[in-house]
Amino acid sequence: MSGRSRLPDSLGRVSTANAEDGYVGGYRLLTVIGEGGMGVVHLAQRVDRPRAPRVALKVLRPHIVGDEEARQRLAQEVGSLRRIASPRIAEIVDADPFGPVPFVATRYVPGLSLHQEVRDHGPLHEEDLVVLAEGLAEALLAVHRVGVLHRDVKPSNVLMEGRNPVLIDFGLARLAEDPRLTATGFLLGTPGYLAPEILYGDEPTPAADVHAWAATVVFAATGRTPYGRGPAMAIMDRARHGEADLSGVPGSLRPMLEESLAPEPHERPVLADLRAELGDLSGSPVGSPDESLAEHEWTMPLALAHAKQADPPTEVVEPTTRQLPVFGEEDWHDLPAAAGPPRPGQQRLALFGVGLFGAALVGFAPYLGAAVLAVLAAVLRLASVTAERHSRRQQVRGRSRWWDVPASTIGLPLYLAISLVGTVLLVGWGVLVAIAVGFIERLAGVPLVPGLLVVGSSYVLALWWGPGSSRVREMGRRGTRALGGESSAGVVAFGIAVVGTVVLAATLAGTGPRWSPQQQAPWSQGWLHDVVHAL
Repeated sequence: MSGRSRLPDSLGRVSTANAEDGYVGGYRLLTVIGEGGMGVVHLAQRVDRPRAPRVALKVLRPHIVGDEEARQRLAQEVGSLRRIASPRIAEIVDADPFGPVPFVATRYVPGLSLHQEVRDHGPLHEEDLVVLAEGLAEALLAVHRVGVLHRDVKPSNVLMEGRNPVLIDFGLARLAEDPRLTATGFLLGTPGYLAPEILYGDEPTPAADVHAWAATVVFAATGRTPYGRGPAMAIMDRARHGEADLSGVPGSLRPMLEESLAPEPHERPVLADLRAELGDLSGSPVGSPDESLAEHEWTMPLALAHAKQADPPTEVVEPTTRQLPVFGEEDWHDLPAAAGPPRPGQQRLALFGVGLFGAALVGFAPYLGAAVLAVLAAVLRLASVTAERHSRRQQVRGRSRWWDVPASTIGLPLYLAISLVGTVLLVGWGVLVAIAVGFIERLAGVPLVPGLLVVGSSYVLALWWGPGSSRVREMGRRGTRALGGESSAGVVAFGIAVVGTVVLAATLAGTGPRWSPQQQAPWSQGWLHDVVHAL
């Protein structure tokens, strides 16, 4: 279809629709914010109401709503989902199932997805984890009350409004179960979050969403799915057998998550009971219990995703003997196992404090300080190489084995050799930068004390940003995340580093630098003295 068409939508209005020229259904498409198997999500603005809130507008793919029957099903789903009223749901604000370009618009939530939040900042603290679990349970209760299953609860379908979760992307609707998509044994879903009964081909019930809820909470607590990593078939096999790994999950939540991940649907608790138990943990009032929905004729939800897919997207997995993709090899291996990190601002404070102290140390004792930081860089690079190799072994098998730690220990000499190559290059670069800065300072007549502090700062910056420094930055950030769950840990670390920096700078100003193992400054003797004196 060329040009812009004007056809009546499901509400009797006339809408314009042409995604190619940047307009759909009376909305101007501002930017793409997500894409999945069901459609493309745009940040959009009403043309006739420019002051109206922006929306997340999903343009559905032609094969999803390619005939009149599919559009009728979509219209029915839209009608059901319009009845959902919950702040924990990105509710529908507009839709046009029958237009030339079918779309569904939902409230735009400007937060990060849970997956991105955990990937960037580490697993949630226990208190925030309870808030997340309770909010997701409330969201699913609201969905179930209108006779709809979500069927695609996972970290990328949860957006964070501060501490509070908002559930999005009702992505596996009955319209997605078209025979053209599900023929020949294909399975739509995300390994690690799909309930075992779905993997067996059984009809889903509310218990399937309970299972996905629990798997998502486990990810928020640990940075991984409860069924580990590896090929999709291995993950699904562990899910079928109920081999959930809850190590790192806080003890207050572990019992309910274990029950919710039970292989048999009838063994899982109902959402109303989970919500009540979580309310006891958080101290928040519990609303009226959800009505029993066991007798409902379940309809599947439609595709509503509007967050950029950050974790492994919904995949079409074909059960053949070919090698299946490995999920999570970039996203999960570098997350702390259990304790939540300091907040980002405090992490930066801690790193900045350590950098200040390192600069003061090099200024106070140039040779020894530079050597200490060089050794620290070597240790961080070695730790990074070791962790990377350790993680690769786990990814191949999908979970840890008892011999992983001995194998990493045995491989330390090899890892040390690998890390030292980059360390020599990085430290050499840092030394050259420091010498160049010091040489310029001597020529310019910069006073000794501030000049040495500037030299120390240049050396630290060169180690942080020089060639081969990515591993140093990675492990440095991990170190600040490992400060623990106390919210003031980053500030305390920064304070200690600043005190140490002040002490070193004051000593340097009072007694001068320590040139050990040399007796005096390098420009006071030898060829460097001759060059400086000649210039």
